[in-house]
Amino acid sequence: MKQFDSSQLGQFTGTSKYYKISRRHLLTDGTRYLAEQAACFWLMDAIASHLSEIDTAEWFVVIKTTVKRTSAVMVYEDGNGGELARQAIPYTDLPLHHIDLYACWDSEHWVIMLPSEY
Repeated sequence: MKQFDSSQLGQFTGTSKYYKISRRHLLTDGTRYLAEQAACFWLMDAIASHLSEIDTAEWFVVIKTTVKRTSAVMVYEDGNGGELARQAIPYTDLPLHHIDLYACWDSEHWVIMLPSEY
């Protein structure tokens, strides 16, 4: 696997295009770049699966992923520290120790984005 440079994520502000990963889930330029460069489309799939179970009244969700050695925990919050869901990932080679992503419901899709794209 090639080396992932997380400092490149800061270049993404807004998005010029959306990328459909399922019928109701979209990635932005930044999250697509992250998925491709860090080889973590599995992360986007995991997020999409949990978002499908979260009531869309929670139109904004923060996904906090923390990696410890070769495992991870993903916590889905309401933006005010309230936990909506949690998932343990028994094995990962995600090249980041921690990453926060946002998801917003646009009345038709969940849009998964980097915080700098919000």
